[in-house]
Amino acid sequence: MIFLTALPLFWIMISASRGGHWGAWMPSSISAFDGTCVSIPCRFDFPDELRPAVVHGVWYFNSPYPKNYPPVVFKSRTQVVHESFQGRSRLLGDLGLRNCTLLLSTLSPELGGKYYFRGDLGGYNQYTFSEHSVLDIINTPNIVVPPEVVAGTEVEVSCMVPDNCPDLRPELSWLGHEGLGEPTVLGRLREDEGTWVQVSLLHFMPTREANGHRLGCQAAFPNTTLQFEGYASLDIKYPPVIVEMNSSVEATEGSHVSLLCGADSNPPPLLTWMRDGEVLQEAVAESLYLELEEVTPAEDGVYACLAENAYGQDNRTVELSVMYAPWKPTVNGTVVAVEGETVSILCSTQSNPDPILTIFKEKQILATVIYESQLQLELPAVTPEDDGEYWCVAENQYGQKATAFNLSVEFAPMILLESHCAAARDTVQCLCVVKSNPEPSVAFELPSRNVTVNETEREFVYSERSGLLLTSILTLRGQAQAPPRVICTTRNLYGTKSLELPFQGAHRLMWAKIGPVGAVVAFAILIAIVCYITQTRRKKNVTESPSFSAGDNPHVLYSSDFRISGAPDKYESERRLGSERRLLGLRGEPPELDLSYSHSDLGKRPTKDSYTLTEELAEYAEIRVK
Repeated sequence: MIFLTALPLFWIMISASRGGHWGAWMPSSISAFDGTCVSIPCRFDFPDELRPAVVHGVWYFNSPYPKNYPPVVFKSRTQVVHESFQGRSRLLGDLGLRNCTLLLSTLSPELGGKYYFRGDLGGYNQYTFSEHSVLDIINTPNIVVPPEVVAGTEVEVSCMVPDNCPDLRPELSWLGHEGLGEPTVLGRLREDEGTWVQVSLLHFMPTREANGHRLGCQAAFPNTTLQFEGYASLDIKYPPVIVEMNSSVEATEGSHVSLLCGADSNPPPLLTWMRDGEVLQEAVAESLYLELEEVTPAEDGVYACLAENAYGQDNRTVELSVMYAPWKPTVNGTVVAVEGETVSILCSTQSNPDPILTIFKEKQILATVIYESQLQLELPAVTPEDDGEYWCVAENQYGQKATAFNLSVEFAPMILLESHCAAARDTVQCLCVVKSNPEPSVAFELPSRNVTVNETEREFVYSERSGLLLTSILTLRGQAQAPPRVICTTRNLYGTKSLELPFQGAHRLMWAKIGPVGAVVAFAILIAIVCYITQTRRKKNVTESPSFSAGDNPHVLYSSDFRISGAPDKYESERRLGSERRLLGLRGEPPELDLSYSHSDLGKRPTKDSYTLTEELAEYAEIRVK
């Protein structure tokens, strides 16, 4: 901006031109409103030695060469001008003083163009200066806005109109500036090339709301109907503000979700959708959709929209809640415990919304929580009754899932009350039912015979386990005399339990009724029968001849597979199934039983070659008779 007190550069150049050579000085361009006038300032010079008596001059339009017959704007010799300039042009300067200033009035658009001046000093002393001035006929004021207007930073906008008509002075006013600020008129200012402008300034603090606002300036000429208006749209730069976004979104698993983010900024922002720091989608736009197809629980969470440009940024978040049925519960806790210990079992799952969790056993609810993802089951002192299968069930309005788990309670053996012995004919079977965890060992003791039979001797013992119950059956055949006492002993790493098994059935009642005397009578009768049978067999030349080398009181066997250790060799050769079968009680220590007896043999009668109690008694009786 040039102030009124500044010394015009144009006139400095004119003063320095006094050098005695051809030259001209005029503004390269000048403007004026349509219908007004314009004064084109002009100075020229010529060599001092010419010293003309009279100096003339000619103004041409659009061409400096007379041979091209350009339109004459003004001619001092003849006053003959082109019809377009008749009554419109006159010389304001004194050619004798080397001032060639031209005034054009009643301007119209066709007068806009280049104007050349030619000096005529007489004779051949004529010179067309190459310097020229371009006239621009305008009809709008010039509103000058800074190249960058930023919201929140004070700005100055100016309205400038040419003021080169000495007869008409423009007056400026602002249009549409309400709410922006009050204008300041600086007045008439001189430009670098000697032209004049009228300037009005408007200072204001721009806001984002004023972006795109249409601001106008009006130039009016008093006492005329001439009035000109110009407008400029404010391009105010400001940082983004997110103005449109989803609120919290709920969606069912597998459905389609569309998230919208819209921002207001100038210039348009870069919009970015992010989740956990990962960029999902971005674009330079005023709005951006994030499309999620068939959402899963993994996509549940907080999504952020970031809007940014060169002037700042803004961000907002939206929470996506994916609703889904509970996952299969997981159980993290004790599954094996010792009786009396405290057991803590944690059942957990994941769902949205949180589920109802329930732990039950055999349709009995043990613990439950509502709208929780974890459930703790506390059993302060577990008992064998706590052993078994448990279920953890999780459910919400979208579905149900369940998980089964087993609690194994380890405890010392317990012999149940249904354990007993029963006798039928010559067979005794003893049942020992044990409840235990872990599985126990079971042994049957016959104290009167000093014999122990364990479950590994399958020829006599059959065992079967079902859950926590172990059932062992001892089978003794050839038991014609009173059944023996049987003690069941069971043990595992937590303890030992023994029980004498009670007898049930007819044989025990019979022995109880006849008593000791009856037993002796029955025994004598039995011996007589045996003797009779023996005599009959001899008559039939039976090859078997019983003889005993044992003492007078051999021990009696209670199993069909036991034989007397002192029997003749021919019995050994016929009945020895192995080298280890021995008769109980004849050789000091009771022998161990190394027998194999399968469950399928339970209840069978003794085989043909079995050495039964009856046969032993027969042989014994025969020896006595002899």
